[in-house]
Amino acid sequence: MKRLEGKIAWVVGGTSGIGEACARRLAEEGATAVISGRRRDRLEALAASIPGADAEPCDVTDEASIAGAVEAIASRHGGLDLALANAGFTVGGAVAELSGDDWRRQLDTNVVGAALTARHALPRLRERRGRLALTGSVAAFMPAPYFAAYHASKHALRALGLTLAAELEGSGVSCTLLHPGFVASEINQVDNLGRRDPAREDVRPQLLMWSAERAAKVMVNAMIARRREVVFTGHGKLAAFVGQHAPRLMQAILGSSAMRGQAASFRVED
Repeated sequence: MKRLEGKIAWVVGGTSGIGEACARRLAEEGATAVISGRRRDRLEALAASIPGADAEPCDVTDEASIAGAVEAIASRHGGLDLALANAGFTVGGAVAELSGDDWRRQLDTNVVGAALTARHALPRLRERRGRLALTGSVAAFMPAPYFAAYHASKHALRALGLTLAAELEGSGVSCTLLHPGFVASEINQVDNLGRRDPAREDVRPQLLMWSAERAAKVMVNAMIARRREVVFTGHGKLAAFVGQHAPRLMQAILGSSAMRGQAASFRVED
């Protein structure tokens, strides 16, 4: 039996990588997958490739766009049962180099966008005792030199998710925090301004990389089970443990020139 038969599942940031894989997995579980993102051409093509899927454009940096997307989905499909706030990107650079605009751009998408997705989805989720999920990162449990903005956003997202779980206790709506390690995606193809370059090399360690499909299986299972928080990939669990319980060791591991070089790939030259 398909576990989400007849459910309406909204994936925000669903046009590639983990989001796309989750949309496909949700559809396999019987849900009507509604995919949101800013790239309309990708949305329509992706929705057409998934049985029963729908596309709804949405920009998480625009609250009116989020609110409009929720109401459009509820109007077309009669309600909302699951919302996955998956939109995000990386701003790289040392704290001494990052501008106020860099920080605001990072937090507006990764944190404020997720909070507003939750805010506007919750009234509809309450109607059907639904499920809310936030895509965080192992970065929520550790620091990384030259990636302060990204790691701060994921620490904040974890605080948001745990707070939501407490606020929703007894309401019938669950909140699941999902913290992947390295997963194949387009995140390293996007610079500090949020611009994607398909030619950009993914400098993350390929031997540790999970496929998006493997990650989506873990994430959808966690949402269905209404788990509060899941850290996954073996290296992700190890990194989260060391980051929390042996911070000096983590600092020694991460304090390398390789981290500086990786961060440089995100910078935008004047």
